[in-house]
Amino acid sequence: QVQLVESGGGLVQAGGSLRLSCTASGSLFSISGMGWYRQAPGKQRELVAFVTRDGRTSYRDSVTGRVTLSRVNAENTVSLQMNSLKPADTDVYYCNLVDRGKYYWGKGTLVTVSS
Repeated sequence: QVQLVESGGGLVQAGGSLRLSCTASGSLFSISGMGWYRQAPGKQRELVAFVTRDGRTSYRDSVTGRVTLSRVNAENTVSLQMNSLKPADTDVYYCNLVDRGKYYWGKGTLVTVSS
C-alpha cells in the first residue's frame, strides 16, 4: 500500500500565497515522479506541476511563473509553492505519485482563492 498525505490547503485572498506539501510512504519501489493535479466539480483532473525522478519539472501553462514545485527525494516529499493566486486557481488539489507505472493519489486538499 502507498499513502500520500497532503497538507497546506486553505482560504487565501487573490494575490496571496499558499504552500502545499505531500509525503509518500508505504510500499514504494521505483518512483517515476511526483506532482500535483487539481480538479473542479464536474471537470477533469488537470496537471498543475510534476517532477520526474531525474529532476525534470513541468508546469501547466496557466500557473507557469507563479508556481514552484520542489521535491526532497530522500523524504519522498513534494511541495508546491503557489504565489499570486487567482480566483481561477480555486480547486481541490491532489498529490500524485507514479511508481512502476501505477498512479497513486492523495485525498485532496481544497484551495479557495477569494476575489
